[in-house]
Amino acid sequence: MAEVTRKRTGELLRKLFAILLDSPEGLQAGLALKKLADSVTLSPYEAGIYESTGDRRFEKIVRFATVDCVKAGWMLKHKGTWTVTPAGIDAYDGIADPEAFYRTAVKLYGEWKASQKGQQPMAALTQQELIEEDADEKASSITFEQAEEQSWSEIEQYLLAMNPYDFQDLVADLLRAMGYHVSWVSPPGKDGGVDILAYNDPLGTKPPRIKVQIKRVGQRVAIDTLRAFSSLIGNDDVGLFVSTGGFTKDANEFARMQETRKITLIDLEKLVEFWVQYYDKLDDSARRRLPLTPIYFLTPAA
Repeated sequence: MAEVTRKRTGELLRKLFAILLDSPEGLQAGLALKKLADSVTLSPYEAGIYESTGDRRFEKIVRFATVDCVKAGWMLKHKGTWTVTPAGIDAYDGIADPEAFYRTAVKLYGEWKASQKGQQPMAALTQQELIEEDADEKASSITFEQAEEQSWSEIEQYLLAMNPYDFQDLVADLLRAMGYHVSWVSPPGKDGGVDILAYNDPLGTKPPRIKVQIKRVGQRVAIDTLRAFSSLIGNDDVGLFVSTGGFTKDANEFARMQETRKITLIDLEKLVEFWVQYYDKLDDSARRRLPLTPIYFLTPAA
């Protein structure tokens, strides 16, 4: 990547930060890179393709630079979603010069790397020497994050495309694997706001009763929907609300503040985490609803 200057890399990074700051809750990496590519004019080198992979150089250039930003504490990456941290906002606001912006990120990356090895920061090396020395390490990190992005994206799209009643049965299967006794699953049609009833024992004699509402949607569930569900929770009940689209900030706050009529919120990420955790307790028919196979990578340095 010698054909890309530090100034140009800084320009791309600052534009990426501006895009991410417009989405405080984060953007999927692929979407963020697309928005960035659409907002700048790529040089012939940046637009070039790696013959071995078919990938565009631009994406690799930006991904490499974001490794510095992550280790600098300016960015977070989680299951393919990129966000800017408060420290990143401060850096974006305080370092207007693109080259200085990137130089600072690289310097902080060098300090982070030295701290991992118990060494002093490698001030004697030039910024370019640091980049070249760390190329293999960064390439490994990028391979890992792209694999995570792809796996999560496939799982997410699979679940979002699932028939709503199959998804309802998937949640019921998970509750059974967790040791709960599912007494009723709503058939197709109006459900009165409750999709699943479950208990702690086979006879349903031990409180609390668990009432579950499920929303297989792309948008976040708002507080009004949660309030409506809360009205269905009795004194001996607890609520479980599953939403593939997640929940708004107000809805999360509402659930946290409930001293009675308690409701546990489960978004798509938490649902998949539970599915993986209890996978060995699922029966074969349940596993077929969402079949998963673990694949192991050498974990990049934290």
